[in-house]
Amino acid sequence: MPKHVALVMDGNGRWAEERGLPRTEGHKRGEAVLMDAVCGCIEMGVSWLSAYAFSTENWRRSPEEVRFLMGFNRDVIRRRRDEMNEMGVRVRWAGRRPRLWRSVIRELEVAEELTKHNTVMTLTMCVNYGGRAEIVDATREIARKAAAGEINPERITEATFARHLDEPDMPDVDLFLRPSGELRTSNFLLWQSAYAEFVFQEKLFPDFDRRDLWNACVEYAKRDRRYGGVRPLDAP
Repeated sequence: MPKHVALVMDGNGRWAEERGLPRTEGHKRGEAVLMDAVCGCIEMGVSWLSAYAFSTENWRRSPEEVRFLMGFNRDVIRRRRDEMNEMGVRVRWAGRRPRLWRSVIRELEVAEELTKHNTVMTLTMCVNYGGRAEIVDATREIARKAAAGEINPERITEATFARHLDEPDMPDVDLFLRPSGELRTSNFLLWQSAYAEFVFQEKLFPDFDRRDLWNACVEYAKRDRRYGGVRPLDAP
């Protein structure tokens, strides 16, 4: 079973448009789908779920949709934090502060504080997040420390770099799961997904449920993860 699942919550707008509904209706349906995925992770023993809620590229969408998504993310966190706390879920946030609504930041910080001692599983809400942005920000901070004499450039390692990412204690992604039929990472957890197994599913996210998560985990279990090594020869 994977320890860390990265979930791209994709296809909400298309789901709504196919039904003649406003794009916002697809996002609204996605709230219950995410909670079902959290419950599925707990049932299966997945200890870390990272959900791609709003990317650094999503600012390019219409002002109306951006405003909706900002308010929606804020309200989902507010509505669901007590429920997640009761379930033993620790909520974390990965993403950039600049441009993000202060009200969204406030709700994320309240949820983090409320749930910080929970140990059943960790849900990372990736809001105003981009994999390249995260790498640039980490590089900038390491360069600043090196210039200040706080870090010896000759001793910078992968572990040093990882400690400067948004969530330093986040484990590497085991299973990268994307519904919607799209076959790309969309700039999500690039560093952490270096050796992830990728599973792409045709369903749009509003139609996704824990059975699809289970099927993805079954597919993951069939994979031979070699991390750059070779398959050992069968014993004689």
